[in-house]
Amino acid sequence: MKPSYVAVFAMVLVLVLGYEAEVSLAVTCSPTELSPCVGAVTSGTRPSKLCCTRVKEQKPCLCQYIKDPSLKKLVTSPNAKKVASTCGVPIPKC
Repeated sequence: MKPSYVAVFAMVLVLVLGYEAEVSLAVTCSPTELSPCVGAVTSGTRPSKLCCTRVKEQKPCLCQYIKDPSLKKLVTSPNAKKVASTCGVPIPKC
């Protein structure tokens, strides 16, 4: 019996979603990972590709950073919001 295209698609979808969930669980929250963004956050310059990659990787950690008074400005300052927006990462409402 041949598997239907719907069943194959469903299996692929489950595998992809499972992989993405595993990847997001593997993120280590470390504000130092955002160091490539320091120049853009402090001066308002355009963020580098590496900065955007790191912001996207650290997206699951942003609420944790916002809740930490010593890190809050790293995420909520006007330039930090500009960096996040340029990189296509919305600032979460925590």
